Amino acid sequence: MTRKIKIAAAQYPLDELKDLRAYEAKITHWVEEAVAAGTKLLVFPEYGSMELASIGGKAGDVQASFDAVSALVPELDRVHSGLAAKHGVTIVAGSGPQRKPPSTMNVAHIFGPTGIRGTYDKIMPTPWERDPWKIASGKRLTVFDVGVARIGLLICYDIEFPLLSRALAEAGAEIILAPSNTETEWGYWRVRTGAVARALENQVYTVHAPVVGASPWSAACPQNCGMAGIFAPSDVGFPPGGVLALGEMNKPQWVYAEVDLDLIAEVRISGAVQTYKHWPEQPGATHLPAAERVDISGGTARQN
Repeated sequence: MTRKIKIAAAQYPLDELKDLRAYEAKITHWVEEAVAAGTKLLVFPEYGSMELASIGGKAGDVQASFDAVSALVPELDRVHSGLAAKHGVTIVAGSGPQRKPPSTMNVAHIFGPTGIRGTYDKIMPTPWERDPWKIASGKRLTVFDVGVARIGLLICYDIEFPLLSRALAEAGAEIILAPSNTETEWGYWRVRTGAVARALENQVYTVHAPVVGASPWSAACPQNCGMAGIFAPSDVGFPPGGVLALGEMNKPQWVYAEVDLDLIAEVRISGAVQTYKHWPEQPGATHLPAAERVDISGGTARQN
């Protein structure tokens, strides 16, 4: 039986919210829309949780907004874990700042189809995250087994650094996610180009999910630009250029594609090129960071 999974990548707008009920209603609406379309993997963007800072009126100051969002992480977990378990889907929640004394990290939470949570701390902060935001670098790469697929999770700037994706691919990732937040089209294209390149190099699917639109009430994310995309290797069986799906620039929406995981395995063996297999032939290419594997499937993980 062919292994396939339908993916939804969010072009997600940040809204000024009245209270937690409004946040839960918004996330529930987005998730239910994607579930109704048959989606099993839903990806929200980097800094998608920054709208939580508007609830306490803290969004006008960057560090105060970080405090507010970090304090509401338990609510973010409750909402997303409950929806993942209710619908039997995997959800990557919008990442956000979390205070982990003595550091502040940019953290994404992923919830498997029974609601089990995994986490990932962004490894490569951008220049502006480093200073003045003082976001620290994460240290651990993880491949999450959600049953039907093994998923690597990076955040935005991470996808522009090939060794991170390669480590995830060698640890078993078939899909690599790149939720992002970029202010300009230059930034959008950097992340998109990175996602396309990583799909080519590693013969995996990559998923780019950005924040879109203006949110002038937010000191951290006042302007956001991008469109979601789902990419594959450019080879037989896939579209020329490897673009499976693209959204419309800056329009709030889900972007969908169904991906065939067996086809990825096949192209690694018999594709016109075998970039995954031939990677170690590059001088120095075997010096990779370590990546662990974590089962968040709730008992449905494949054993092999």
